[in-house]
Amino acid sequence: MNPSIDSPSPAAARLDPEGLSQRFAAGAPSEIIQWAVDTFGDSLLMTSSFGAESMCLIHLLTRVKPDVRIVLVNTGYLFHQTLIFMEEMRRRYGLNVLEYHSHHDPLVYLTVHGETDPRIRRNVDACCRDNKNEVFDRAMRELAPAAWVRGVRADQSATRSRMKVVEWNARINAWAISPLLNWDHRRIFEYMKHNNLPFHPLWQQGYVSIGCNPETCTRPIAADSDPRQGRWAGLDKKECGIHLDQGAGI
Repeated sequence: MNPSIDSPSPAAARLDPEGLSQRFAAGAPSEIIQWAVDTFGDSLLMTSSFGAESMCLIHLLTRVKPDVRIVLVNTGYLFHQTLIFMEEMRRRYGLNVLEYHSHHDPLVYLTVHGETDPRIRRNVDACCRDNKNEVFDRAMRELAPAAWVRGVRADQSATRSRMKVVEWNARINAWAISPLLNWDHRRIFEYMKHNNLPFHPLWQQGYVSIGCNPETCTRPIAADSDPRQGRWAGLDKKECGIHLDQGAGI
């Protein structure tokens, strides 16, 4: 989709997403990030779940722009290890983390919506919509970035395999940039080991894709399993909705 006339960035109207995606198809993430910082400057931000391998993209981007805004969507149901990890990374690397919270009290939300067991979700999509997508949309409205750097990879799902390195996101009225789109788990792992970057503390316990803590949302997996099998196990669900133009209507 092409940018609308009220695009927040004058540069947006001059970008050729097809040409850029072809240019970066075999490009290194560092090249893509350098271009993004040069093009958008302070109008650039990134989101991070501070999940298993999150420090790969954070490290790549903060090497070029140390003060980049890093948005964490706090649903109220994140693992406590995730919040501890985020705070440790913020202090160790001097990260500019902006934490956005759900407006719902976590326990009250469960009670009102008939969720009787906090370890599971009977209506996963509703929880994603109310506690993750609403928070993300609010953050993007308030921060109004011209471009958003995200950590999606083509090998994670069929939906993500159709994404482009640079594409217009009508939902947030900004460009979505995916520097790691063409990397796989092995490349991420090698980069993190080479740069001595810390993994999420639950990574060694088999949590290789980490979201919210209900068992219906995040589980550990066997070493030889698809990393995304731990997310919404047993459900026909592949996305929380943040990376989709239509949000949580999955």
